[in-house]
Amino acid sequence: MSSGTDGAGGVSARTLVVKIGSSSVTTASGRVDTAAIGKLAAEVAGIRAAGDRVVVVTSGAIAAGWTSLAPDQPRPSDLATLQAVAAVGQHRLMRVWSDALEGYGLHAGQVLLAPLDFVHRSQYLHARQTLGRLLELGVVPVVNENDAVADEEIRFGDNDRLAALVAHLVGARLLILLTDTAGLLTEDPRRAQGGSLIEEVVEFDHELERIAGGPGTSAGSGGMASKLAAAKIAMWSGIEAVIADASRPGVLAAVAGSTPGVGTRFRPRERQLPARKLWLAFAIGASGTIVVDEGARHALVDRGRSLLLAGVLSTRGDFGVDDAVEIADPNGTVFAKGLVRQPAPVVAQWAGCRSEDLPDDLSPDVVHRDDLVVLDS
Repeated sequence: MSSGTDGAGGVSARTLVVKIGSSSVTTASGRVDTAAIGKLAAEVAGIRAAGDRVVVVTSGAIAAGWTSLAPDQPRPSDLATLQAVAAVGQHRLMRVWSDALEGYGLHAGQVLLAPLDFVHRSQYLHARQTLGRLLELGVVPVVNENDAVADEEIRFGDNDRLAALVAHLVGARLLILLTDTAGLLTEDPRRAQGGSLIEEVVEFDHELERIAGGPGTSAGSGGMASKLAAAKIAMWSGIEAVIADASRPGVLAAVAGSTPGVGTRFRPRERQLPARKLWLAFAIGASGTIVVDEGARHALVDRGRSLLLAGVLSTRGDFGVDDAVEIADPNGTVFAKGLVRQPAPVVAQWAGCRSEDLPDDLSPDVVHRDDLVVLDS
């Protein structure tokens, strides 16, 4: 879905996913910033005119709803109110996007997604088909999380991760994460001045995660840490990602054209995760942790084996059959994730037991290799 031809010269087209956060589409007072959205709509039109296709992932529904309902009151924090506010704000936010894109002769198509759309194969295929057809029709899909009905325990929590998963869904060549800084800096600008731009990232390490820090502004739920996580998803999907300043003039064209010094560019990995293992790694929350010995770690990482009860040291959490769990080494470092075939009490009871010591009706498999993804970079 990432390639095609334009109508004029048969030039191969790319699909770009552009994500813009609440801090970049709202004003200081919390209202939807029509000028900021208008700027981005003009740049989307420029990308489209160059022959590429664009999917926009936007935040701002809750901000738009709350400033309409109670502009002088502090933003609520309880889930029920936030869902109701999102229902009020989503169509207002969409109207701004629709009007802005129509000014350049483009049609906007609203797409609201939830994590289960990426977990269940049938829903995944339906979402991919819908987005693909919108792009074929020349529409600009405008995507947001379905906040009005999202479950507190099963939600993305920020649109950076959603954007990365959408990029994989549509076979995008490039994920552009727009924010209120020039990119990933050597120092967190909220804590220290004088940080310089990191222009390229090829591999992730703990230092990058330290630099990224925690959540961002009160208007949103992301921050640089969530953008770094989204870039990692893109890299594992074989997609290039760039974190860049939403307010920079011509930022989309500059990023799409690989202009040096514009944002932080994350190079894709040569080895890509297939769709199902991408879901396991990033789209499903873990219900617990299984700690394994070094022998099991070696078998999983280096030999591609399944996790057996014999290699289990301990468990944390009350997970059930087919729940996702993190798999950690004896030091507590998580290195894999997978779907369990035994509930937590059974795994805890028979941890460390060899196959010949198990009851005849108990399988030694805890996580089968087909349901496991190694997270080491």
